[in-house]
Amino acid sequence: MAWGETNAWIDGTENAPLYQDLLDDAAARPARDAERKKIIHPNEMPWEMSRQGLLKHLINEAMNTRMETVDAYMQIIPPGSKSGKHRHLAEECLYVLEGRGYDLHQDCEVEITDEYFWKPQDKVSKWEYEAGDVIYVPPNTIHQHFNADPERPLRLISCINRIFKNSGLNDLEQIENAPEYDPDVTLTPELVREFLRGKG
Repeated sequence: MAWGETNAWIDGTENAPLYQDLLDDAAARPARDAERKKIIHPNEMPWEMSRQGLLKHLINEAMNTRMETVDAYMQIIPPGSKSGKHRHLAEECLYVLEGRGYDLHQDCEVEITDEYFWKPQDKVSKWEYEAGDVIYVPPNTIHQHFNADPERPLRLISCINRIFKNSGLNDLEQIENAPEYDPDVTLTPELVREFLRGKG
């Protein structure tokens, strides 16, 4: 044969139309996208009483929307309460819709080799904000949101990119649960109103 290494690479009898699958997927995408939502109405946005707190998902990979790269949710923190504490490899930004509060951030030292290691630094920094501000959370920073108002809720819009997750680096760790977390709670508008008043 023409190449001396032929016996090494010529082995194998399995056939699969993998390239054709890519072509078929690309050709079917316009019709598939036409069925995906470009407008999501409030009644189509699921509530969740999560370990991170009370969330209303605006855009999520599990929802049938056209968005490919970003997840977003609204977080409501009752008067005087706090979110859960977590960290993730992706950076995050949050817009403060209503109320006032502060974040505690703890940066981590990270090493990615054959394995992934992270270690919290000693310093914890405090960042105060109010309605109209934008909060930036750096990659792999342990963070927690606190409502500084004992009378009014704090509402945040969180946006985070899916790129890390889709690249196999979905490093998300919950360190502390929100005080309101209850996996058995089914949220209704009435119950959410109770949480907004700080009685949930």
